Amino acid sequence: MNRREAAVSALEARIGRSFGDPELLERALTHASVGEGAVKVAHNEQLEFLGDRVLNLLAAEALMRERPEAREGELSRMVAALVNYEACARVARRIGLSEALRLSASATKVGARDSDAVLGDACEAVIAAIYLDAGLEAARDFFARFWGEEVSRLDEPRAKDAKTALQEWAQGRGLGLPAYRVAERSGPDHAPTFTVEVAVEGFAPVSAEGTSKQAAEKAAARRMLDLREAGL
Repeated sequence: MNRREAAVSALEARIGRSFGDPELLERALTHASVGEGAVKVAHNEQLEFLGDRVLNLLAAEALMRERPEAREGELSRMVAALVNYEACARVARRIGLSEALRLSASATKVGARDSDAVLGDACEAVIAAIYLDAGLEAARDFFARFWGEEVSRLDEPRAKDAKTALQEWAQGRGLGLPAYRVAERSGPDHAPTFTVEVAVEGFAPVSAEGTSKQAAEKAAARRMLDLREAGL
């Protein structure tokens, strides 16, 4: 058994499931980068699409059961907090999914194995694989076991998003809204790196990188705030 086979076996043990169709799990763990070139490989994009829908259903079910007094708008906000790629990436790390991922050498080189977006998509693909292999009840059991920590965090005070915090900081000083622009996009299509620059009136622009445009914007906003707080 090679290193990756051992990681896949360990993943099955952690989630408490032996797949009747091992190819479903293999596909869920295969990133699109593996399919580059002449040889076409079944990857996880379609399973991620299905898993997102299954996860939305499971989250809605759980919240309606646990928060019977919640109104529709509040439920929608909570579902969004449970289903976003950051929450999925946290679950992926809890179950050790990163080590079991099948990636191309180029994707691995640019850090895709540790990318929240890649891990989140793969986690949703695994949910779809469980659903297709063993049905909705098995997927529901997976959600109950590994999303409990995410559900418990719903009542915690939510830290402001860096972009929101920077906007409030600028407006509080009578400045214009922060302006963001993509300064550079590098890397392959399956694992791009974005460099985003943020400008605030009266201050030198600040740039930061991320594996998505949104992540780079947040990183740039956080860097701008850190500099302003340091008086630089």
